[in-house]
Amino acid sequence: MVKGANVGLAALSEDVGSVMVRLGWSSPTGEGDADVSVLLLTADGKVRSDGDFYFYNNPVAADGSVQLLGKAPTADGDEDRITFDLTAIADDAERIVVAASRYEGARFSDLHGLCLTLADGAGESLLRFAIDDPGEVGALLFGELYRRGGDWKFRAIGQGYESGLAGLATDFGVDIDDDAEAETEAEAAEKQEVEEVQGVQAVPVPQEQAAPLPAIPTQPTSERQVEPVRPVPPDQPVAKVAPRPRTAKKKVTLPKVARKSLAENDAWRVARLFPAAALKSDRERETRATSVLLAVMTQVPEFGRRLTAAFGAPAGRMETFTEVTLPNGDTPRRPDGVIRVERAGKLWTALVETKTNGNSLKPDQVQAYADIAARRGYEAVITLSNDVELDGSPLVEVKADGRRKHKVALWHLSWAEVAHQAQMLIRHEGVGNAAHAWLLQELLHYLQHENSGCHGFQNMGPAWVPVRNGIDDETLCQGDSRAVDVVESWERLVRQVCLRLGGELGQKALPVQRAKRGSDPRTRRATLADQLCADGRLEAELRIDGTPGILALCADLRTGKLRTSIEIPVPEQGYPLTWTKRLVRQLADAPADLHVEALLAGQVPGPRGTLERLRPEPADLLPKDGTPITGFRLSLFRSMGNTRGNAESGFIRSVDESVDRFHAHVVVHLERRTSSSRTRETAAAG
Repeated sequence: MVKGANVGLAALSEDVGSVMVRLGWSSPTGEGDADVSVLLLTADGKVRSDGDFYFYNNPVAADGSVQLLGKAPTADGDEDRITFDLTAIADDAERIVVAASRYEGARFSDLHGLCLTLADGAGESLLRFAIDDPGEVGALLFGELYRRGGDWKFRAIGQGYESGLAGLATDFGVDIDDDAEAETEAEAAEKQEVEEVQGVQAVPVPQEQAAPLPAIPTQPTSERQVEPVRPVPPDQPVAKVAPRPRTAKKKVTLPKVARKSLAENDAWRVARLFPAAALKSDRERETRATSVLLAVMTQVPEFGRRLTAAFGAPAGRMETFTEVTLPNGDTPRRPDGVIRVERAGKLWTALVETKTNGNSLKPDQVQAYADIAARRGYEAVITLSNDVELDGSPLVEVKADGRRKHKVALWHLSWAEVAHQAQMLIRHEGVGNAAHAWLLQELLHYLQHENSGCHGFQNMGPAWVPVRNGIDDETLCQGDSRAVDVVESWERLVRQVCLRLGGELGQKALPVQRAKRGSDPRTRRATLADQLCADGRLEAELRIDGTPGILALCADLRTGKLRTSIEIPVPEQGYPLTWTKRLVRQLADAPADLHVEALLAGQVPGPRGTLERLRPEPADLLPKDGTPITGFRLSLFRSMGNTRGNAESGFIRSVDESVDRFHAHVVVHLERRTSSSRTRETAAAG
C-alpha cells in the first residue's frame, strides 16, 4: 500500500474477525528500538477514557479485543505483534490507531525498513505498508482500522509526531499522568506480610480498584505509579472522590531467595504435582507433557492466553483435551491434544501435535491433521517440539487444498518458548495469585527435568560432524548443502539461547540480524554457509536489553574455541587514562583471563592484554602514538565440545555455558543501560 490509501478487509479475506498487525524495523547498529501503542477512538477522534490507550504499561484490553504481544525476532530485525478481535471492539469505538514511539530523544529516521503488515485469522498476510521517509520524529502513526457500513477497513497513514508519545496521546484525548510516589510504609508492611505468609512477592492493590489506568511513567515501568494526596484545609468540607486506579496490576512472582528446606537431608525429594522420574518411553513423555501443558494453560489464564494469542485465538473461556479420537475414513486419527476457546458464542479450535526428546515432526502426520482440521472447520494446527522454527525454513511443509474455502493456519511452538513464557510470568512480570505462580513453577520444574524430554534444541543435526571434519581436513567446499544445514542449526541454537537468557534475566534478548530488510532468509543463510566453508567460523550477535553493547558469539571450528565478547564505547567526555582506570575498576570481580582490547580510530589494532596483567597497569591499554580510542572490546575464550549435543562436553552445552559465564561475570559489572536510566518520553520531555 501507499501512504493515504485504504482498503476493505472483507475484500481481502473471509477470515477477518480476528487480525494480527505486525510493525517491523531494523537498525544499522542492531540497537534501535521503539514501543508500540494502540488507541481506540470514537467518531470525534478522541478516546472514550484513558483505558482506551494501550501501550507498554497497559498491553491488554479487559475484553481481549486488543493485545500487545511484544517483540519477536525476524530474519531482518524485530517486529512487534498486535492482535485485534474486531468482533469484540465496542460499537462506539469507530477507529483503531496503531502507532509507535521512541525514547531518550531517538528519532524514527535512525531506523530502516519501517513497515506494517496485516494478517487474517489464519495467519495469511493481507497487506503491507512501508514507510520510506518517516522524518525526524519521536512518534509515528503507522495506520488505522476504521468502520464503514458495518465493515472494517484499513488506511495507511505514515504521519509523524515530533512531540513523541506524550504529544500523540494528548492529541487523542488521553490524560497524561507523570506524577509518581514511592509506596507508603503501610503498603510496604502489607507487602512484607503477604510475602511471609505466601512465600512470594506481591504488590497489594486496593479492593475498589476496577482496572489499570494507563499513564506515561517518568520512572521505570516496573515501579508503581501512585496519585499524590493533596492536603485539604480543615474548614473546607471533604467531597468523596472515587480513587484513581493505579497503573500497576496486582501481581505475584516467585521469591528471589528460596525458603530454607525442612527436609532432614538433601536426599529427600520435594513432592511434585507433575512427577517425571518414572517416565521412560517416548510415548509416555509426549502424552504426559501434552497433558501437563494444556492443563496449566486452562488454570492459569495469563499463561494460556499468552501462548494462544499469537496463534489468532480470541480471549475467552478455554478448555483443553488430550488423546482425542477424530474420524478419518477407515483409520481414525488421535492428535495429542485439542484447544477450544469460546467467545460470544463462537468457537476457535486448534489441534495439537507434540514431540519430545530428539523426535522430529512427521510431515504426513501433520498433513493429515491439517486436512482433518479443514474438513471440520478448525482454525489451526499447532505443532510442539524441541526444535526451533526459522523464518523461511518451516519445519514441516503442508499443502492446502485450494478447493476448500476454510483455511487452516499451521503454527509451531518450541518447548524453549513455553519455558520462556513461564519464566517471564513467575519470575518477572507476575500472575494473578500465588496458586497460579505455584502451578507455573511446577510446570517449569517438569519441563526442566531430565526425563521430561522437553529440554529444547539439543542436536546440531546429522550434518554437524561431517562439516566439522571437512573443516578440519580442508575438504569442505563452498556450495555444500550440509553447511547450510549447520548454519540453520546454529541460528536455532542462538534463538534458544536468547529465549533462555531472556527468561532468566527478565529482559528482552534477541538475535541481531544485520541483513537488509526484505532479503530472502534462504539466500542469507547460503551466504553465511559459504563464509563458514571459507573461514570455519560460526558467528552471531545478541542484543540484551540493558547492556551497554551487543554480545558477540563466535565458534571457531578450526581451533575448537568459543569466543564471547562485547564492545563498549568510550564516554563522550574525559581522558583515555581515566577511561581505562574506570573500566578496570568496574571489572574488579571479572575473571582474570578476560581479554581487554582498545579499539582505535580507523579500525587499527590497539593494545590488548588480560585483565590480570592490566589491573596493576591500566595505562598499558593506551596506544603509544596517541591514536584516539573509540571503545574497548572484552572477550572470554573457552574450548567447545566435540560431540553432537547431549554429552557433558557437547557443543550446545558449551555455547550455553560460555554465554552464561560471560554475562554473569563480565557484562553485569559494566555500566548498564537499565530501564531506570532509559527514561521514557513524558509530557515534559515532549
